[in-house]
Amino acid sequence: DMCWALKHILAKYGFKSKTALSGHEAMALINSDCFSLVFLDAKLPDIEGLELAGKMREVDPAIRIVLVSGYYYSDEVDVQKALKNGLICGFIAKPFLHDVIVNMIRSSLSL
Repeated sequence: DMCWALKHILAKYGFKSKTALSGHEAMALINSDCFSLVFLDAKLPDIEGLELAGKMREVDPAIRIVLVSGYYYSDEVDVQKALKNGLICGFIAKPFLHDVIVNMIRSSLSL
């Protein structure tokens, strides 16, 4: 559901996107394509989002990653550590408004 929602929000504002439903699928995309920004769920069926963020950074150190979560809060130690260390460039709590997604894109990519 989250992938569907994000894909439609992004399309509405003219952004192209690809979706992955697991960490394995996400890594296959990262290894085969170039991405400016990734919206990454904190809890995936096969891996934790922050662990996957580290694996993505190994492949592409410049990739911008925004953690999206209904599990974590922005003041959680793990989230704050990931922001401070540059593992992620932003955090969005679920549920979110469309404007939050668009504003995060603009600020993360300096649009």
